[in-house]
Amino acid sequence: MRRTLLPLLCGVLTATALAAPPAQADPTPAVSPSADSTVRPTPADPTPAPARRRAAAGSGDQPYASYWHPNTILDWNPATDADARFNRSRVPLKPRASDPALKANANARAGEGRVASLVSFGPTSANPSQGALDPNYYAFTHWQYVDTLVFWGGSASEGLILAPNSTVIDAAHRNGVKVYGTVFFPPTAYGGQIQWVRDFVKKSGSSYPVADKLVQVAQHYGFDGWFINQETAGGDAALATELRSLMKYARGKGPVEFMWYDAMTESGSVTWQDALTTANDAFLSDPARVSDSMFLDFGWTAGKLQSSRDLARSLGRDEHELYAGIDTEANGYNSSVPWEAVFPSGQPHVTSLGIYRPEWTWKSSTSPADFRAKDSRYWVGANADPSNTATSSAWKGLAHYVAESTPVTAKPFVTGFNTGHGDFYNVGGVRVRDGGWNNLSLQDVPPTYQWIVSSSGSKLTPSIDYTDAYEGGSSLRLTGRLDAANTVRLYQTRLPVAADTKLSVVVKTPAAGPTNLKAAVAFTDAPTTFTTIDLGSTGGTGWERKTLDLSAHAGKTIAQLGLQAAGSSGSYDIRVGQLAVYDGAVDTVAAPTGLTVLGATDVSATRKSLRLAWTGAGQAHHYDVYRRNPDGTRAYLGATPNDAYFVPRLDRVGTETTTTIEVEAVGAEYGRSAPATATISWTGTPPTEANLALNRPATASGQCNPNEGPAKAVNGSVSGGGTDKWCTVSSAKWMEVDLGSARPLSRFVVKHAQAGGESSSWNTRDFTIQVRATTSDPWTTAVTVTGNTAATTTHPVTATARYARLTVTKPTQNSDPAARIYEFEAWGATP
Repeated sequence: MRRTLLPLLCGVLTATALAAPPAQADPTPAVSPSADSTVRPTPADPTPAPARRRAAAGSGDQPYASYWHPNTILDWNPATDADARFNRSRVPLKPRASDPALKANANARAGEGRVASLVSFGPTSANPSQGALDPNYYAFTHWQYVDTLVFWGGSASEGLILAPNSTVIDAAHRNGVKVYGTVFFPPTAYGGQIQWVRDFVKKSGSSYPVADKLVQVAQHYGFDGWFINQETAGGDAALATELRSLMKYARGKGPVEFMWYDAMTESGSVTWQDALTTANDAFLSDPARVSDSMFLDFGWTAGKLQSSRDLARSLGRDEHELYAGIDTEANGYNSSVPWEAVFPSGQPHVTSLGIYRPEWTWKSSTSPADFRAKDSRYWVGANADPSNTATSSAWKGLAHYVAESTPVTAKPFVTGFNTGHGDFYNVGGVRVRDGGWNNLSLQDVPPTYQWIVSSSGSKLTPSIDYTDAYEGGSSLRLTGRLDAANTVRLYQTRLPVAADTKLSVVVKTPAAGPTNLKAAVAFTDAPTTFTTIDLGSTGGTGWERKTLDLSAHAGKTIAQLGLQAAGSSGSYDIRVGQLAVYDGAVDTVAAPTGLTVLGATDVSATRKSLRLAWTGAGQAHHYDVYRRNPDGTRAYLGATPNDAYFVPRLDRVGTETTTTIEVEAVGAEYGRSAPATATISWTGTPPTEANLALNRPATASGQCNPNEGPAKAVNGSVSGGGTDKWCTVSSAKWMEVDLGSARPLSRFVVKHAQAGGESSSWNTRDFTIQVRATTSDPWTTAVTVTGNTAATTTHPVTATARYARLTVTKPTQNSDPAARIYEFEAWGATP
């Protein structure tokens, strides 16, 4: 992407000073010497690096997204590429709908200008195929405003051709968004070689071998097309002609689509037009269709866009196949954009919009909460309400211009409001994993409207809550003062209702009693009028399912799904863990078969990484992967819609010599199969582990009485009666242990009230464990637990720390205010 030369060169000189990573973000630059090299250019290696870091036969090493140079892609074969199986998407592109009557913003228009988003999710050469054990990721949740996502990257020294990884394809396709890979020919000043362009278009007889590979890669991995960014100088008209011929050839071999970047002209020179002109229009049509769309460089004006529209129409092309580019990598929603030129108020959109690097919202963030606030501001507007984009800022949010689209057009529809990352993982409301993770393959379709609340009184605040979940790492939460009916619009849909259609809502309340909540359903015959169905009361404080019969509405089509809270509460608080529409009973799903360990790598004597594969079970939504513990319980390892999965971390438990791996299919309605199993062997003698907190110095926020101090929680005993514990009723409830020196830790064990013989209703419900190596270091959260009911909890971690702090945020299952911890253990290898 082009910048003016002087700022570009300044970027070289200041990159080290200005590119410090945000807190909670990946410290690696998004791409390096690469497709964003016009921002952070570095010299290219004179010889291309190997196109792939291939896993050794039988290894369980991390698989990565694929990248190549034009010559090296010719050698790619999915049968011999060990990573290829892990990069396949199994989620087909969903159809989308957009009802103009249901658009959130009066100014927005449906079915006109589209949005293409050019996003770098990670570096070219080390972009994990299936997520990672890190919650810090660009977990995008505003798909309703995007039509095409370009997996942005490419590197002169690593590879010019970058295929998207499976997680991004899965999430985008589930939301009806097309995904393109990137072909990036950098400027010669930043490593570009015109020979690479010539290699790209080299023919063999009447075929283009590289084009054949582009088609094969897209079809094998399951994505939709390629973005061609040709900025290498030194070409001529013949080379430009060959590039056009290659795209036409590939499209004929397809299906595969191409988006062409406005850089190279028909003469072969690199001369950005900032418009569709007679110098570059042959890359769109010549007169046959060449590319499917064109990304216009950033210097466009109102006049240039209008002339581009007119020229596109004269070629028989839709003006919305032109994407007016805006660059938000450096300044995000503080970027200057002539919005009226592309999306004039009250008039048809002139062209579509191409957004370069919207992940600024993540890269510039200081915390997960800051990222989510910035992303909302970027897409929805300053008021976090797409229906109200009034602001003094020139950036009103994309919701101001583009009406929402929805992929919720067929049953079953199930959402757990899982955003594809988090600090823990729950299955059916049960905590099955502690620790951070990201995997966009597991992201549910986010709410269409984020957020629209109507009320004659105080408005409740909807939010995605990352402290509790029914499925995954998050849930929907409604909080605030309830003094009048509040209707929360969530999803635009097109779901036909049959005689056996059900609407299911899983909720959790702070106390047993009335939920004061109703399901709100609107039908296409009156799409803005909601019919409500009361969810009744809860019998406790855990997750409860409310299943509603929609048979009275058989023959109708659901246009909207929402919730309505009504009643009186000064501090209303309810979580929604799942919303589902399906027919009949929850479908059973067949079990996978043939679970095989493709490879294993010994990370240490007590840790492995694994590559697994199996034969799929029909229409499974995804597969959950577990390990069976020696005590018979299970621990969650991850999930995928694919038939292969990389397990980044399998820990040996004690002195076990084998570990059983289980994979179970989860259906589209969340029925679960019996598991397929395989066995992993451990060799050698594991290092001796000990409770490093035993009898170490401990401090706390307070204690209930003199003989219930924090030392009682590190004395190795739970059998000394009711005073053999740390107890406190202080407002802040924490205890801290000094382990003596920074030591590698493998797990924490917490023994709660019931472990010492007290009532299970006093077991700690919500708590966190933080660690740090020195007193000058910030605390890092290693464990987050919500909704615990067990007497003893075990929390595997990967951390090196001297200090460990347990903070109790909800001490009991009821209203009792006392925290009761009989033992706080920090396990690690002995010296």
